Amino acid sequence: MPKRLESAQCGAEGGRAARVRAGVRSPSAWCGIKVTVAGLAGKDPVQCSRDVVICPDASLEDAKKEGPYDVVVLPGGNLGAQNLSESAAVKEILKEQENRKGLIAAICAGPTALLAHEIGFGSKVTTHPLAKDKMMNGGHYTYSENRVEKDGLILTSRGPGTSFEFALAIVEALNGKEVAAQVKAPLVLKD
Repeated sequence: MPKRLESAQCGAEGGRAARVRAGVRSPSAWCGIKVTVAGLAGKDPVQCSRDVVICPDASLEDAKKEGPYDVVVLPGGNLGAQNLSESAAVKEILKEQENRKGLIAAICAGPTALLAHEIGFGSKVTTHPLAKDKMMNGGHYTYSENRVEKDGLILTSRGPGTSFEFALAIVEALNGKEVAAQVKAPLVLKD
């Protein structure tokens, strides 16, 4: 069964994080992905933006011991992305994931943590429009206006309105188009 690690940190955009998890975790029996939500600052509940509270399954340190993961997911939110960018533990996990050629997925401002930790240089990426200039600083990436962009093992997405597409792209990358279509069908999304 594929394993997915997702961080939860103060300031993450909670609604987006919840939608991404719902797209993968709720139908986990269908798509066979074991999701672990890891708290950047421990296992205590995390206050996200917009008054959303997320209860991590484990601390990031404990979750690291359960790896490796098939995908590491970075949620967005400006403060959340800043916290990811400043975390030595996140850098370590991302470097390990990149070195073992595992999928790395980030949404909204989350891709700026890839830049901060020098992950996926040379890849085509997308971000929330307000994070574009920061992401392009230094010319390490090619920018895409696509709602979801997958370049090799780097999968990025733009923001709240793309979170279900992002989650389904993760399911497709791990388990194929057929499983992603099965997960998508009951969500009643536009094509």
